[in-house]
Amino acid sequence: MHQPIRLDVRPATFDDVKTAFSAGLRDFTRRPMLSLFFGLVYALFGAVLIAGLAISDQFWLVVAAGVGFPLVAPFLAAGLYDMSRRMMGKEPFSARDVFLIIFQQQRREFGWMAFVVLFVFWIWAYQVRLIFAITLSFQGFRSMDHLLENLLTTADGITFLFVGTAVGAVLSTILFSITVIAMPLLLDKNVDFVTAMITSVKSVLASPVVMLCWGAAVGALALLAIAPVFAGVIVIFPILGHASWHLYERLISEK
Repeated sequence: MHQPIRLDVRPATFDDVKTAFSAGLRDFTRRPMLSLFFGLVYALFGAVLIAGLAISDQFWLVVAAGVGFPLVAPFLAAGLYDMSRRMMGKEPFSARDVFLIIFQQQRREFGWMAFVVLFVFWIWAYQVRLIFAITLSFQGFRSMDHLLENLLTTADGITFLFVGTAVGAVLSTILFSITVIAMPLLLDKNVDFVTAMITSVKSVLASPVVMLCWGAAVGALALLAIAPVFAGVIVIFPILGHASWHLYERLISEK
C-alpha cells in the first residue's frame, strides 16, 4: 500500500535546466561505460524497429517510428535515473545494482507508466496511418528514397508532413507533461502512477515556458542523434537521462 506523500512542486527556471544538463553531463563522464550501455540498448532498439519496418516494406511507418521513437525514452531511462540518484548520494554501486533496481520496478507502479507511454505511442502510429491514408491514399513506395521524394516534393506529401507534425507535437506535449517528472518520481518514491502523472503535469503548468523549452530541446537533440544511423543516440540518450533526473531533483521535494 502506498503511504500518503505530500509533494511540493517548485517552478523551474532556465538556470535549473542549465544546471541539470551540466550535472547530467558530469554523471555521464563519471560512469561512461555503464551510461553508454543504456545508450547502446536504446539505439539498437530503434535500429531494429526501423530495419524491421523497412524489410517488411512498411516504408510509410518508418517516418512514424522515427519521430515517435523518442516518446519511449523516459521509460528506458530508468537505469540512468538510478545511477544519478546513487551518485548524488555518494553511494557506491555496480552495474548489477542498477540492473536489479530496474528489474524490481515491475513490482511497483513504473510498469503502469510504461503502459501509458506505449499507449500514446500506439495512438501516434494510428494517427499517422490515418493521416497517411487521407493524404497519400496508401500509395506503394518502392524504397525509402521513393517515400522521401514523395513526402518532400509533392503537395500531398507536404500536407502529410505538416498535419503529422502538428498531431505529433500535440501528442508529444501531452506525453512529455505526464512523464517528465513522473518517471524519476516513481523510481525515487513509493507513489502511485496517477499521483506521479498529476505531479508531472503540475510541474509543467508551474513553469510552462521553461519546461516546454526543455521538452523541445530534448526532442530536437533526440531527432538529431537519430539521423546518423542512431549513432548519436548512444551518447545523447544517457546524458539527457541523467539530466532529467537532476531536473526532477531540483523541482520536487516532500513537504
